[in-house]
Amino acid sequence: KANRYYHENFSQAPQILMISSFRLLLLILLSSSTLFSQSLQPSSFAITSPDLVLYGTEFRVEVTALGANGTIDTSYNGRVEIDGIYRVEKDAYVPIVAQCVKGKVALQGVHVERTGEVVLVIRDGNTVSQKKLRAIPGLLSILPPLFAIVLALTIRQVIISLFAGVWLGALFIHDYDPITGAARVIDHFIIRGMADPDHVSIVVFSFMFGGMVGIISKNGGTHGIANRLITMASTARRGQIASWLLGVVIFFDDYANTLIVGNTMRPITDKLKISREKLAYIVDSTSAPVSSLFFISTWIGYEVGLIDAAIKSIDYHVENAYWIFIDTIPYRFYPILTLILGFAVAFTGRDFGPMLRAERRARLEGKLHRDGAQLATDLPESANALPAEGIPHRWWNGAIPILTVILVGIGGLYYTGVESIASSGGTDFSLGNIVGSANSYKALLWASLASCAVAIILSIAQRLLTAVAAMDAWFHGVKSMLYAMIILNMAWSIGAVTMELHTADYLVQILKGNLASQWLPVLTFLVAAIISFATGTSWGTMGILMPLVIPLAYALSSQSGMNIPEIHIIMLGTVSSVLAGSVFGDHCSPISDTTILSSMASACDHVDHVRTQLPYAFVAAIIGMIVGDIPTAFGLSPYLSIVLGAGVVTLVLFAVGKKDELADVRRMQ
Repeated sequence: KANRYYHENFSQAPQILMISSFRLLLLILLSSSTLFSQSLQPSSFAITSPDLVLYGTEFRVEVTALGANGTIDTSYNGRVEIDGIYRVEKDAYVPIVAQCVKGKVALQGVHVERTGEVVLVIRDGNTVSQKKLRAIPGLLSILPPLFAIVLALTIRQVIISLFAGVWLGALFIHDYDPITGAARVIDHFIIRGMADPDHVSIVVFSFMFGGMVGIISKNGGTHGIANRLITMASTARRGQIASWLLGVVIFFDDYANTLIVGNTMRPITDKLKISREKLAYIVDSTSAPVSSLFFISTWIGYEVGLIDAAIKSIDYHVENAYWIFIDTIPYRFYPILTLILGFAVAFTGRDFGPMLRAERRARLEGKLHRDGAQLATDLPESANALPAEGIPHRWWNGAIPILTVILVGIGGLYYTGVESIASSGGTDFSLGNIVGSANSYKALLWASLASCAVAIILSIAQRLLTAVAAMDAWFHGVKSMLYAMIILNMAWSIGAVTMELHTADYLVQILKGNLASQWLPVLTFLVAAIISFATGTSWGTMGILMPLVIPLAYALSSQSGMNIPEIHIIMLGTVSSVLAGSVFGDHCSPISDTTILSSMASACDHVDHVRTQLPYAFVAAIIGMIVGDIPTAFGLSPYLSIVLGAGVVTLVLFAVGKKDELADVRRMQ
């Protein structure tokens, strides 16, 4: 009985005791771990966020838990309470409680509920950290570029307008203090723009290239190139084609193009009874369009500089601004179609609108300009760019320095690309990878220096210029770029202002769901064309719009769910639209410097020049938008758009244009 009693009552005791002990130990461990985890609070939180935020616009905040030694506390996985910022759900501000993982949490799409000073507080138990933010109305973020645009339209002074836009942005950033804002324009925005090594490279290249253009203009080289084309001009048709070809050949500078083509071809076109209006149109339709398109010109440094500054403000996968510039060339439909239309007009002999009447007057009545026309013949600045009497016009003195720029530039791209791949341990030395890895800034600097040296040596060796005269010509060419470089630096500055004001974020916020990113290129072209026409400056228009639309294009296309190739197409279309729309005003605005110079170099009444060429400019612009900007944004090949655009331009010319039939009858008689 005793044995059975023991087995019934005590035989399971060790197992029961073991299980109970295990349960007790587990309970103790769980309790202690909870207490332990609660005691492992970080010493503080690091808060990463913009110092200036926009009321009504989303922004990003990062919270990092820090240990006693100031490093990241990766063991912290607690939940933090957040005051000062909120999520918006159903038009209501919802408080945020966020879960940290390994000491970090990133908060996307947060808002502030008011303007003024906002205290951002991160709290977990006894650990509290805070950061002060300034919140301003989102509308203020777009006022600096808009103010610059409106002021430029009003006073037609781009530098003053851009400076005022930068100052207004600095005013908003620095708590509406006008004196501090003015000081920050100089000591922060302008100096920062000049301190960037890439920006300095662009400025130096532009100055050096301008100096080379000054030398080859003075030593007769550019006129020598022109004279090689003149021999083919024996009829009115051939004279127009020769003028167009000369305008294409002198691709490296729009001012040099305008002055040389107009002054060189005017005596020839006068003999062939080509109206001054037609000569001015051909001169003007090749100067800015061809200079803006070619990969080596006085425009490239400015354009690449704007693109570079804008893409650095966004997380874009393409880092080389020079290659973005190259990729945009087939998307610039307005200058491309303008060149095609100019050639078609010269080749077919067809005209329409006021130009047709001007051509009939010149052919039938022998009047190269209308009665009472006020010829724009005063060219005091061009004297410094023209060769002195007695200097032979040898084409190689212009061709060799230009060829030097191209060859040294290509060689520099190859050398820096190979060096970059080798230094990084890469093994892919394909041409595409070499070019993609190249340092375009170094290559352009080497090319511009070499071209200046070659131009000076050629001039002195042939005794065309003395050393003093060569340096004077070089300095005159450099000086011609100064105005553009000032505009460029102000454009960099207003780009920095829009970046600090989160202008692109605000535009994305208000356009989200209201504008498909595919429509941005054509709208950008329209805005750029209007601004450039009203202000008369292509470079000022680029400087105002580029920092604004590149971040906007990237944000809109990214948030719409596009993949990387699709985003790249929208980016290229938007950048090219800024460049192309800016050329529109440079080409045909009555207050554009190249339009005025075209009238002067062609000795044409300025109003007559503008009036006769505007219909041609509008045809190229409208067809470029319909056939190019819109369909390519939806995926059509830009090369197919160019072919279609060329065909449509030609059809329009044959549909509405007419030959000078009366003149043909007169010649037959």
